[in-house]
Amino acid sequence: MKKLLYTLSLLSAIQITAQEKNVQKREPGHKDSNKFSQMYDLLATPNMFRTASGAPGPAYYQQQADYKMDIELDDKNTKILGKETITYHNNSPETLDYLWVQLDQNQQAKDSKSKLVESQKMDQAYKPDAFSRRYFEEGFPGGFNIEYVQDANGKPLNYTINQTMMRIDLPTPLKPGAKVSFSIKWWYTVNNYRVYGFRSGYEHFDKDNNNLYVIAQFYPRMAVYNDVEGWQNMQFWGAGEFALPFGNFEVNITVPADHIMDGTGELQNRAEVLTPEQLKRYELATRTYDKPVVIVTQEEAEKAEKGFSSQKKTWKFKATNVRDFAFSTSRKFIYDAMAVKLSEKTVMAISLYPKEANPLWGDTSTKVVAHTLKTYSKYTFDYPYPKAISVSAEDQGMEYPMICWNYGRPDEKGFVSERIKWGNMSVIIHEVGHNFFPMIVNSDERQWTWMDEGLNTFLQYLTEQEYDANYPSSRGPAAKIVPYMSGDQKFLEPIMTNSEAIHQFGSNAYAKPATGLNMLREVVMGKELFDHAFKTYANRWKFKHPTPEDFFRTMEDASAVDLDWFWRGWFYTTDYVDMGIQEVKQYYVTEKQPESLKDVNIKKGRFDREKGPFVYMVADESELKNRDKKALDVQDVRLLEDYMGSKFSPEERTRLKAPKYFYEVTFNKPGDMLMPIIVELAFEDGTTESHTFPVQIWRKNNETASRVFATEKKVTKIMLDPKLLTADVDTSNNSWPKQESGSKFDQLEKKGSK
Repeated sequence: MKKLLYTLSLLSAIQITAQEKNVQKREPGHKDSNKFSQMYDLLATPNMFRTASGAPGPAYYQQQADYKMDIELDDKNTKILGKETITYHNNSPETLDYLWVQLDQNQQAKDSKSKLVESQKMDQAYKPDAFSRRYFEEGFPGGFNIEYVQDANGKPLNYTINQTMMRIDLPTPLKPGAKVSFSIKWWYTVNNYRVYGFRSGYEHFDKDNNNLYVIAQFYPRMAVYNDVEGWQNMQFWGAGEFALPFGNFEVNITVPADHIMDGTGELQNRAEVLTPEQLKRYELATRTYDKPVVIVTQEEAEKAEKGFSSQKKTWKFKATNVRDFAFSTSRKFIYDAMAVKLSEKTVMAISLYPKEANPLWGDTSTKVVAHTLKTYSKYTFDYPYPKAISVSAEDQGMEYPMICWNYGRPDEKGFVSERIKWGNMSVIIHEVGHNFFPMIVNSDERQWTWMDEGLNTFLQYLTEQEYDANYPSSRGPAAKIVPYMSGDQKFLEPIMTNSEAIHQFGSNAYAKPATGLNMLREVVMGKELFDHAFKTYANRWKFKHPTPEDFFRTMEDASAVDLDWFWRGWFYTTDYVDMGIQEVKQYYVTEKQPESLKDVNIKKGRFDREKGPFVYMVADESELKNRDKKALDVQDVRLLEDYMGSKFSPEERTRLKAPKYFYEVTFNKPGDMLMPIIVELAFEDGTTESHTFPVQIWRKNNETASRVFATEKKVTKIMLDPKLLTADVDTSNNSWPKQESGSKFDQLEKKGSK
């Protein structure tokens, strides 16, 4: 077959000649600035604890902390009183002279430094109660009151409290493989979280004078000790959440006898705390998979909220291999549940809510819990715990093993707006989803918020879309992150920034990593490779403590996709995506040698090795000046099909496509972030053709890349990233001819694109 020679070959020859002429004019040397360079300068060195593949190494270890607790809620005085015995197992290869315990309630203490680290400015207007709290009141009397710390024999142990951390000095060093038990007795005043804030506390209902308690961070908790940083030693300032070891819990909680409660773990004495009728309803719920069964009815809850029993009742829970414990209790609770069938087991989806949450919660909450467990299990591993509980707590969105609090209620007339409806469902999905990240895949939230919030937000998006294809997801799609990515760089930080140093917390720690994972799945890796790698990470690190490097390495190890360029750009910098169409040239076929070739010493190029006749490709110069205004055209030139008879044999013609139009498109990249090129050609007959070029197309030139398209139909429009899959911050340069009525992003936003 005869060969077609394109102008690209000619340009190569010209460049070689130019380099030979200027061989003496050398540029100064430079360091490697290629964005495809491997990340050896950023990632921790692999070792016996954590391997280069991203898997736990042969020497990997983690500590264990077991708890036995007796807790009492003083509802009249809103106090929690507790006594706990902790058994700490030293599985590390090191001897420990002391232990660190977290006292997160101390963030609310009067002498807490958390209130002193934020800048303040004078507000122009205050509500009276807010003005009083800020300038006249002494503040909430929060924080732990430690009555004693004792060893297993009741002998006092020396301890030192440093804000939200307490060091316990061991009289005998704790050797590798040994364990030690000690006890702490304490109490604290529970905060009204709607007045004083915080991540747990109680909500007060003025109309019936009842409290709804969501209780967490309520006991002194062991800090993490691991191979990465030794003891977790960062204070709890409020933004960075919690890093905790796994263990087993036995917890007895005493509350007023008319309260309904649930919490982490399996209830051991259900027959003692529920009525016989309620117990029958619960047993029915364990066999009902299609809809919730109401176990404590609204009628029963309304009766209880008027009683204020002076009697007490103790609820007993056991939990195995969990990192924390939380519970919720109130005499206002309606309680419903249903069974959820996973591939290997059945678990319970449960909701607790006051009458003020109906009809919204009764209609949707438990069904959404069930859907979340099924969807997350599909993408990771079967949910291993016996239940997942959603608690209605206004102004809250917080998660703990097997239980979470979620905002969203109807107004006083029972009306549920679309915003409240979708918002409530999203927060339930998100908080229930946290059972997987970080309650099971146990990353360090104090250091890296994105490792739980970002991964969880990504799965939340998949879960929302599987619930309803028209679900108005607020995070996940690439276009949703554009306003943040195009913002003022002074207020942007890399995702790999500690939790306490982030300006725009939701966008940085939730939305940007979720969007990045979604782009990896849809644009870079493909769903099959991504899903396998993501599931591999989840299963490698369930019930363990992964680091960012473990995630990055596993995603590459399980997919055979080099992603260092992506982690470096999307996670370690504030680089943004901006790609455009810089130039479009049309070529036509001619047998006449172009003038441009006559002045070139073709013996230095390919032409010296090829024997004619040649088919020359020549740019249609008459059209170039109008390329931004109208489509290129073929005028008064012979098309390729005109040569078919004279240049190719009948046998060769049967193997040929018959392109009539040839376009050389040059893409540029004003933004620093690499991304594959997705381009759509629109033809004059209304059809389209899509092409995706891997990100490696930029590997030798960070500024421009060119592709040639040979088509049978005339191209009338070329669009870059037509479905907004790459988070391109400026789409005004994404089309040819240039759009005159605003950017593609603006137009889609006006149409309500997700």
